Amino acid sequence: MANEAKTTNEETTTAAAGAAAPGAELTVTDLNAIKQIIDVASSRGAFRAGEMAVVGQTYNKLESFLAAVSASQQPKEESKGD
Repeated sequence: MANEAKTTNEETTTAAAGAAAPGAELTVTDLNAIKQIIDVASSRGAFRAGEMAVVGQTYNKLESFLAAVSASQQPKEESKGD
């Protein structure tokens, strides 16, 4: 049983390392696209009722993160214009 958990963790770590290969970037534009994808998928009924809580929590975290990023970029843009 412990070996199964260890193997799963190793596989997850290896998969995560592979996903973070050089040249793999996730931008704010990508995150906005993911937010829109979640919105469209949920409106089309792509998620079961039991999954909606997790999807909603993730969506809310993403939305909060994007709002924080947007707010932090606004002062920089305003100072460039002055």
